[in-house]
Amino acid sequence: MTDDTPNDSPAVPDRLYGRRRGHPLRPRQQALLDVTLPRLLLPAEAAATNPAAAFPGPVEEVWLEVGFGGGEHSAAQVAAHPRAGLIAAEVFENGICSLLGKLVPEGGEADAPLPPNLRLWTEDARRLIRSLPEGSLSRLFLMFPDPWPKARHSKRRFVHPSIIAELARAIRPGGQWRIATDDPTYQDWVMAVMGGQDAFEQVSLDLRRPDGWPPTRYEAKALREGRQPMYWVWRRV
Repeated sequence: MTDDTPNDSPAVPDRLYGRRRGHPLRPRQQALLDVTLPRLLLPAEAAATNPAAAFPGPVEEVWLEVGFGGGEHSAAQVAAHPRAGLIAAEVFENGICSLLGKLVPEGGEADAPLPPNLRLWTEDARRLIRSLPEGSLSRLFLMFPDPWPKARHSKRRFVHPSIIAELARAIRPGGQWRIATDDPTYQDWVMAVMGGQDAFEQVSLDLRRPDGWPPTRYEAKALREGRQPMYWVWRRV
């Protein structure tokens, strides 16, 4: 178990931690940010009023992925579920470029077709969640988040007692919250935080990626380096 106690951890501040950019962007990446990204951005006012209406194509439900990393999971979910509108949230510019690069060919940054059931959010996902209408999400994904393993950094973890009420408000009853992590500290933390709340009930916990969960580069790295991922499904009660 971690050396910090979830219920004693400071509330998550409304500020962003972590990097926005890694290595310098190449011309193709810069074009994706400058030209393609604006075509997919979720307007803040739409998020706060009717997020389903922000998608060009008709969607039957709205999903959210928090921190999509390299975009493998988001791209696969969008392709597999055309009637679900996915809001993919990420602040790291290199990751955003990775997803955009999967969607459009080089030279098509301005006019290549884009998935009608995808919108991007490039600010802190917690701000988005706090603005969403009640019950507007039917599925939330948190795939291999930054574990912030030091006890003094526990307030930076997305899974946190202070955000449970906001998630319970934004996710409709019966909606799913999927969590995957390979970090032992974060695994203990998830069990402690979720064991101390009653808004979500555990549906399943697997040590192998379940069917319908697209793989990610972070999962592949964890397995390659000998770490054991855990995969949870929680249901909004």
